[in-house]
Amino acid sequence: MSLLLKISRLIDALAELIGKLAMWFILAATLISAGNAIVRKIFSVSSNSLLEVQWYLFAAVFMLGGGYAFLRNAHVRIDFVSGRFSARTRNWIDVAGIVIFLFPLCYMMMTLGWPLFERAWETGEMSSNAGGLIRWPVYGLIPLGFALLMLQGASELIKRFAFLTGNGPDALSHTGPDEVQQLAADIAAQDKNRKAGAAS
Repeated sequence: MSLLLKISRLIDALAELIGKLAMWFILAATLISAGNAIVRKIFSVSSNSLLEVQWYLFAAVFMLGGGYAFLRNAHVRIDFVSGRFSARTRNWIDVAGIVIFLFPLCYMMMTLGWPLFERAWETGEMSSNAGGLIRWPVYGLIPLGFALLMLQGASELIKRFAFLTGNGPDALSHTGPDEVQQLAADIAAQDKNRKAGAAS
């Protein structure tokens, strides 16, 4: 189990790295969108390629961020139902969900997405819009995103079995503050420090 947990930690580190990269994609998409809107408003000039870059970045955030959301337990859950179950039952439900639903879905989407990417790569498929971009990078996000989600699913499965066998903590427990609560606490602490500095 210790080897599997090491593999799980490596997968989690990869998901963290990709999640941070996706955050930069959000910033880039925002800046490009704002710049495009300003240029269009002031100079009456627009660019299809810049519009498509926004779409590509949004697609990258959505497709590559699935594994990160799973790692952070930020995906949709019906907590008011699962909260009534014991920790072991919640983990067994997760195991069943990963094996019965997540893995087959990821496999199916990778299988369906790969030919789209391959065809676009081989033909050099371009957007039908004037000045549009080449299509294979965005098609490639489909199999890549679901492969990363499946990989993170494997990591979560390892963590669930580690808990069920007494070899690890409950990854589903909500003992500490969530990210929003932690951000609010950090902002409050910074505000308090700023006021204390201004008073002195």
